[in-house]
Amino acid sequence: MADKLLSPEQAEYLKQHVKNISNSDLADLMNQRFGLSLTRRQINTYKKNHKLRSGLDGRFPKGNIPPNKGKKFPNMPHNAGMFTKGQRPHNHLPIGTELIKSDGYIWVKIKEPNKWRQKHVLLWEEVHGRKPRGMKLLFADGDRQNFSMDNIILVSSEEVLIMNRKSLIMQDRELTKSGVLLAKVYAKMSRRKRERKSHHK
Repeated sequence: MADKLLSPEQAEYLKQHVKNISNSDLADLMNQRFGLSLTRRQINTYKKNHKLRSGLDGRFPKGNIPPNKGKKFPNMPHNAGMFTKGQRPHNHLPIGTELIKSDGYIWVKIKEPNKWRQKHVLLWEEVHGRKPRGMKLLFADGDRQNFSMDNIILVSSEEVLIMNRKSLIMQDRELTKSGVLLAKVYAKMSRRKRERKSHHK
């Protein structure tokens, strides 16, 4: 991944968040924060080229398991996390386990052997159905543990990018929602400009 694909701000953000996070999660974090479409492989290459290390050794960092470890997520099957003694390693985490990962989001284990999804996405999808492809979910007040449906808003990747560039993501819920409306206007203007250019070619 060439340096020109990351702005100085993005490169610095990646450097600050590289510790204790997998390449896949770091790609998701960068994509969510800046509206990018980086892959795990690109992150891995970038880290190697810049001699950056996550420090992960396959174990969960101390302190990353909240007090509700092992509790079932709403609507999970009864006894979904149960297993017969000897069948799982001692550090096996049952379905329904919630972890706060180093990206600041709460993740829920939904399937064996190791499939996880972000809690706010699961909650949003319970109400609205499957999240459309290419769309993102933002916490309007910036609090990644405020799961009120009024606080989780659906935006496009293009709108997230515009909001980041124009500093429209606030810690105030209503201001962020106003920023979404502005981003939609900017996105529409940008599309119209591209259409005009294509017509003149």
